[in-house]
Amino acid sequence: MEQRVLAVAVLFLGWSLSFCLSQTYLLDDEEGLGRVFDGIGGLSGGGATSRLLVNYAEPYRRQILDYLFKPHFGASLHILKVEIGGDAQTTDGTEPSHMHYENDENYFRGYEWWLMKEAKKRNPNITLIGLPWAFPGWVGHGKNWPYDYPDITAAYVVNWILGAKQYHDLDIQYVGIWNERSYDNKYIKLLRYTLDKSGLGSVRIIASDNLWEPIALSLLLDPELSRAVDVIGAHYPGTNTVMEAVKTKKKLWSSEDYSTFNDEVGGGCWARILNQNYVNGLMTSTISWNLVASYYDELPFGRDGLMTAEEPWSGNYVVESPIWITAHTTQFTQPGWTYLQTVGHLAQGGSYVALTDGKGNLTVVIETMASWAVLFWFFPFLLPMFSSSGCVILKSVFKNDLIKFLRFSVLKSSVLLDGSLTLNLAEDEVYTLTTIPTGQKGSYPDSPPSARFPKVYKDNFNVPNPSFSEAPNFADQTGVFEYYINMTDPGPHVFTLRQVLTERPVTWVADADQTISVIGDYQWQNLTVVCDVFMESIKTGGVFIAARVDKGGQSVRSAKGVFFWVFADGTYKVTNDLAGQTVLAEGQSGTRAYGWNTLSLTVEGQDVSGLLNGDPLWKKTVVLTPKNGWAAIGTHSFELAQFDNFAVVAE
Repeated sequence: MEQRVLAVAVLFLGWSLSFCLSQTYLLDDEEGLGRVFDGIGGLSGGGATSRLLVNYAEPYRRQILDYLFKPHFGASLHILKVEIGGDAQTTDGTEPSHMHYENDENYFRGYEWWLMKEAKKRNPNITLIGLPWAFPGWVGHGKNWPYDYPDITAAYVVNWILGAKQYHDLDIQYVGIWNERSYDNKYIKLLRYTLDKSGLGSVRIIASDNLWEPIALSLLLDPELSRAVDVIGAHYPGTNTVMEAVKTKKKLWSSEDYSTFNDEVGGGCWARILNQNYVNGLMTSTISWNLVASYYDELPFGRDGLMTAEEPWSGNYVVESPIWITAHTTQFTQPGWTYLQTVGHLAQGGSYVALTDGKGNLTVVIETMASWAVLFWFFPFLLPMFSSSGCVILKSVFKNDLIKFLRFSVLKSSVLLDGSLTLNLAEDEVYTLTTIPTGQKGSYPDSPPSARFPKVYKDNFNVPNPSFSEAPNFADQTGVFEYYINMTDPGPHVFTLRQVLTERPVTWVADADQTISVIGDYQWQNLTVVCDVFMESIKTGGVFIAARVDKGGQSVRSAKGVFFWVFADGTYKVTNDLAGQTVLAEGQSGTRAYGWNTLSLTVEGQDVSGLLNGDPLWKKTVVLTPKNGWAAIGTHSFELAQFDNFAVVAE
């Protein structure tokens, strides 16, 4: 592999840097300083990307959180951005709203509150950001658009920020806005007014938290709007900005980025993004979607997180290469540091940035990743850390080897001679040179071995005081399924799981017309699913249990599988799809609302059979596809319904 020689000449603040690669790259402060660095972060949500994390047992859950947030240990993130749950599908699942209905407020639903508190425990200085992807149906007043009634939407968002402080002592510092149409600018101004009126003048607005345009031009033309917006945020900007955004003199952020499979290829891609977002686009913050891949792997964008934690039943998690690439910057800088003006590209590929705290400390991050296309062809990951007295050097190397391995070793002591330090750099490497001596590769004993989801699984939902509103391992794909105390039932069904939405939310993607929550092993083929069900809609109600469900996330609307439905009008049917269009069997069931029924569905090979309260409803019917998939529960529409004594037995 071609070797490159990097000579580091120290003149800036007692040091300055010059790179020698057949030509010199001078780093100094003679031209003044650049923009203020705002930090590197991770995004939980958009949606339900941290769903399985909460179900990990200790000490594994604590260890995962340490790798993400603990300073001088792993990724050491500066920023945590979370979804303001809106009851709708937002990529890999739904996250519950704090206000399902206009007269309903509950600031303990979901897991984002918990996650923010855990991040704060580890790093009290972490920046917290909220962004809504979707909204409860009442916000849109019957329309699938949240900004026709901007006062209602602004109050809804501000209530979430107030609730974070009142119930969890969390200070939200930024709130984002989806703003794809220029006339949404009225909402931005109204949100600023509502924040100020509510004593939240310190909360800053990110707009459009999507695209550079049209917001950048609008800010240049509208002084009132410009006063309301503090940050222009773009999603997946490709390391570039637009001139209008620069002219606004606002902070420029890549407020959602990465979204890449988190192997060594993804690590290399992330390294390039973190440097070149500033070199090319003057972006002073980059936030990874997503924080941690903690959702079923077969959902969309599997393993697109900084690390992987998708097996709470086994305790297995994997610290992936993007964690350590993040550490190259986060462990040796802090928000409030400043970029030097003299940053740029290396002639043969790669880039370099330099940041200072203004107090004599300097950090330089260098990446020699090849061209963008080649980034997707890197293979296994080698990570040594080198240190020397006075100057710490952290190095990551991406090798084209057949075996993946990780290693730490100590470089021989490096001495600055006449203000220079020489390093040999090869292609596809990342270096950090810094005066900060506190960085380290934190570690814990290996997590337990990976294991498939248990073949025998039961949940009776008997949890009087649940820590989270969702039952373990259920992943809501449309609708919201929450623990419920049924005070009207003195019998065995006091504690249940309830689907709580009664109207379609203001959606971000094409949610299904039915509600559905999936669970289990996507590779399940032959299995029996059993569940007690309770419909609460007279005549129009309907519920189902299902097996071999093949799609979720933003594709859930087209999910296929084997669905066993019963309805409050006294009928049943078996369908090959969630939409209920391909009917395999149907007939009379005698089921009604406000009565408990036990459904049992068995799929073995091509044969499908079912029981209602222990009695067969149809002769075996045949299903050809899909061959495998999750188990699931759900409802015929957005309607109240309860589930109890769920069980699955798979071969």
